[in-house]
Amino acid sequence: MAARAGVRAPPRALSFTLALCLAEILGMAGTMAFPALLPVFSSQWALSATQAGWLNGIFQAGYVAAVPVLVTLTDRVDPRRVYLASTALAAVSLAGFALLADGFWTALAFRLAGGVALAGTYMPGLRILGDHVGGPRQSRYLSFYTASFALGSAGSVLLAGLAGEAWGWRAAFAASALATLAALAIVLRTVPAAPPGPRGPQGALLDFRPVLRNRPAMGYILAYAAHCWELFGFRAWIVAFLAFAAALEAGTGEAASVPPLVTALATGVLLLGMPASVLGNEAAMRWGRHRVLCTVMLLSAALACVVGFTAGLPLWAVAAVAALYGVTVNLDSASLTVGVVGAAGEARRGATMAVHSLLGFGAAFLGSVAFGAVLDAAGGGTSRAAWGLAFAALGAVVALGPLALVWSARPLRSAD
Repeated sequence: MAARAGVRAPPRALSFTLALCLAEILGMAGTMAFPALLPVFSSQWALSATQAGWLNGIFQAGYVAAVPVLVTLTDRVDPRRVYLASTALAAVSLAGFALLADGFWTALAFRLAGGVALAGTYMPGLRILGDHVGGPRQSRYLSFYTASFALGSAGSVLLAGLAGEAWGWRAAFAASALATLAALAIVLRTVPAAPPGPRGPQGALLDFRPVLRNRPAMGYILAYAAHCWELFGFRAWIVAFLAFAAALEAGTGEAASVPPLVTALATGVLLLGMPASVLGNEAAMRWGRHRVLCTVMLLSAALACVVGFTAGLPLWAVAAVAALYGVTVNLDSASLTVGVVGAAGEARRGATMAVHSLLGFGAAFLGSVAFGAVLDAAGGGTSRAAWGLAFAALGAVVALGPLALVWSARPLRSAD
């Protein structure tokens, strides 16, 4: 609970925020383990790009299947309980992958379970933070938390890449499971239990009609869906793309492993997402949320049409363009989520965040799968043109985000 003495609230709020951010980062240790080792799995299991896209995207599908229930449930029960149970599920899914995965179908099942687990940690963690931290700094603290998603993704790539290179992919997943257990310990120690009593509306659990009627919130939610199509397509395929670019530079043309240099480059590209996300929210607070978001999303769409076609250039140049694109992809991330939290009614915050995640991660699933399908249809993972078109498909969708924001800013004809 927040301290009553105003002079003590900011440091306590900051330390609580940092603890939740650390738990988020550690709890995400396994989220990018499969994409980080995708060339290895594609080679060992003879996966097509479409199958690889499904294994990337099924994680988001699990998230989408669970998030309406788990996040809306935080309007009725202590979010801490949802968070702890889901973190335990994440550790079990990673340990199961390390011990039992042997091909497409078993990997699909464990990835699905991992997505369900993330549905019970990411947005419920944001709900926990919003419930315990208020005041004028709330927007900034919420942006720290949402931006930590990028740091968690980057850390997952680094951990999986280094452990996989040294001891094999099973060790990489086992290490991720241990990191997730550390996140569980942090939340157990840091987050207090909510006081007993009713927490929100007592009607139907999945009644999202009030959220759908909230036009300001729906504008952010629809724009977030376009953003997630791009962001998760980018994250799912960036390691494989850089490995392909490195193979071209080496003269082989096809990547069957992930060299340490590629792991380091991909980690660096993904790490840029955290400061980009925080700075994007700061810019939105200063110059107007809708104006900044529309500008950033259109710029990112333009870069998406370029990045895939850079394969064949020197690896440093490919990585530089990918890094610039990685910045634009993330500039709108925290700002969109902070915007929807601000637009949500207090009693419907959990339901609003559930719709936000449902549409966002539904689009993330489709974006990851569509990327692989475009890659296959345009010539496969050894074709430069195919990579260019697959990235362009990300840009085509994120360019729709500003339309949703413009629509939501239009005044209603009459009040309900």
